[in-house]
Amino acid sequence: MPIMRVSYPYGALDAAQKPQLAQRLTDELIAMEGGAGTRGGRAFAAILMTEIAADSWWIGGHLDGTFVAKAGKFLVDVSIPEGYMNAAQKTEVHVAVNAAIVAVTGHQADADAGANILVVIHEVPEGNWGADGKTISLGEIATAVGLPKDGERFKWVKKYFAAKARALAAAGYPPDTGGVIRDVETIRPK
Repeated sequence: MPIMRVSYPYGALDAAQKPQLAQRLTDELIAMEGGAGTRGGRAFAAILMTEIAADSWWIGGHLDGTFVAKAGKFLVDVSIPEGYMNAAQKTEVHVAVNAAIVAVTGHQADADAGANILVVIHEVPEGNWGADGKTISLGEIATAVGLPKDGERFKWVKKYFAAKARALAAAGYPPDTGGVIRDVETIRPK
């Protein structure tokens, strides 16, 4: 259930580039979900693009291109469920998003073209995603997107949340504290 919010200066993408970038980033969202590309996974893959007024985005104290690389100024906020990606998978997202923007803006030949493409990954704590008026867990998201719960990726997720549950219990948090998966064998010890 990742979401990408792409901010860029007004006019940085033309009418042809915007859908090209949306498609490339959607493909990355599907890869982030484990690559299933199911109808459920695509229904969760949201790209939101926001143009920022040219006089509202400063880099290095300047509105002009003094400190801006060739691909331009982009801020991509990526929201993912907590515990869904390890460090290597997050790096893959940073690389893929940067490459998509550099390619769509036509600056692949410049090694530093993406220097002002900032990609920030935000992990949404378990229990804070909702759809259809209901709180949905990472386990439910995995089922909806077609990620097998017996696969390597979800085994890592279970280990992450089991460790988190043990840490919360050791710190004396109440058993009903949010932030742990309750539907995939990671219930904290009592």
